[in-house]
Amino acid sequence: MNSELLMLSEVLLDVCSRKSLTIATVESCTGGLLAAHLTAVPGSSSVVERGYVTYSNAAKSDTVGVEPTLIEQYGAVSAPVAEAMARGALERTPVDLSASITGVAGPAGGTTLKPVGLVYIAVASRDGSVEVRENHFPGDRDAVRSAAVQIALEMLMAAAESR
Repeated sequence: MNSELLMLSEVLLDVCSRKSLTIATVESCTGGLLAAHLTAVPGSSSVVERGYVTYSNAAKSDTVGVEPTLIEQYGAVSAPVAEAMARGALERTPVDLSASITGVAGPAGGTTLKPVGLVYIAVASRDGSVEVRENHFPGDRDAVRSAAVQIALEMLMAAAESR
C-alpha cells in the first residue's frame, strides 16, 4: 500500500466520520485500489459502505446502471460514463458520496484519442452535485493507478468538506 494514499484515506475517513458521511466506490482501471486504501484504515467500516469493481462494460451496466448506449456512444473511458458510474452508485446505495474511476492504465489499450494515462474520475453527492475530471497521468500502470486514486481521494475530500 502507498503510505501517502493511506494518509489521505485516513484524513478523508476522519472528516466523513465527523460529518456522518458514507462512501461507495465504483472502479474500473484501478480494480478496487481506491476501496483497498480506504478499507486499510482501521474503523473504515463506519464510512465505506461498499465498493464495486466494474472492469467490463457489462459490469458497468449491470452493477451501477450505466446505459449501454452511453458506452457505445462515448466509450467506457469518457466523462459521461464516469459520471453515470458515480450517479449509479448513489441511486443503488444509501451513501452520501460516491467516486468512480475509468481509464486506460496501460501498458496496452491506449489509442490516439484515448492514450495510456487518460483517466476520468467523478465524485457525486447525495445533494445532486457531480464533479468529473479528465486526467492525463504519466508513468507506468502502477503510477497511473496510484495517481488516479490520489485524485479520487482529493475530490472526495473536497466534496466531504463542502457538506
